[in-house]
Amino acid sequence: MYKFLIRPLFFLLDPERVHYISFKLIKFFSKIGMSGVFRLLFVVKDKRLEREVFGLKFENPVGLAAGFDKNAVLYNELSNFGFGFVEIGTLTPKPQEGNPKKRLFRLKADKAIINRMGFNNNGVFEAVERLKKEHKVLIGGNIGKNKVTPNKDAIKDYLVCFDALFDHVDYFVVNVSSPNTPGLRELQDKEPLTALLKELKIHSQKYTEKRNGVNKPILLKIAPDLSDSQLLDIISIVASTKIDGVIATNTTIERKNLKSSLVDTEEKGGLSGKPLKNRSTEVIRFLAEKSNKAFPIIGVGGINSAEDAIEKLKAGADLIQIWTGFVYEGPALVKKINKAILEQNI
Repeated sequence: MYKFLIRPLFFLLDPERVHYISFKLIKFFSKIGMSGVFRLLFVVKDKRLEREVFGLKFENPVGLAAGFDKNAVLYNELSNFGFGFVEIGTLTPKPQEGNPKKRLFRLKADKAIINRMGFNNNGVFEAVERLKKEHKVLIGGNIGKNKVTPNKDAIKDYLVCFDALFDHVDYFVVNVSSPNTPGLRELQDKEPLTALLKELKIHSQKYTEKRNGVNKPILLKIAPDLSDSQLLDIISIVASTKIDGVIATNTTIERKNLKSSLVDTEEKGGLSGKPLKNRSTEVIRFLAEKSNKAFPIIGVGGINSAEDAIEKLKAGADLIQIWTGFVYEGPALVKKINKAILEQNI
């Protein structure tokens, strides 16, 4: 139904407008009692799907990546589509509008999306108010810095978000890999990244002591555009800072072998979707093999089918996330992935 009726109608409209329309529709249908129907259609309940990763128990290994529910508006409703976890954000200390519109582009021929949203969000404190209600699903908090904050002061922004969210999310994701905030990716360099993660880890340990041992894992989200030597640096940084894992990968600035028109492909921003599949899997495999699986990996990038998801799990991912695949394939994709995991006993 989604691919043959809903998606064609949505794809007639501007993608950012569709995003907000879909949120209103999900909220409306949930309010009139459709949540149970969604769960019946899309949720796969089976103990064999459960995963324990960085100290948390996930009902299944399929999550919704950050960027879909930036402001923590629909995390409970989205869990009804079968997700084992939902990542909100990227959130920043102060609200910001993000980059000028138009900033979201479909590349239909490639089953891809280019976005240059620029961390548009209503600020971490508004999200916290929503997160105070009961969670039906594990929540990840993806945090970043405001555009106007210089890199030398970036740690302050990450700490503000960390402090605000600590009691309301299950794990943290440090986003230094979005290509849509000027200069942000410079924080992936070894020295500033090590300093940032060490400070967050120290901060986390203080909270853990105050909360009677309650620990909130810290993950690092990396770009797919890193070289092998940079990926080796990432492995070294994870070891030295003792953070809890890596999300591989964010969107790419590469534009290789795309079928869509030049008008679309030359738009600036991060590319997600099917063209990212192979590179993100390569990064996952590299990290898993070179680190000897020293830390958990969440695999994301180009998952458009159950086969794509299985490939990432076999490459070394402990969990996976989808975003663009959810847009193109609909919520049935989550169910298909979970059923394939059971069938292949992965």
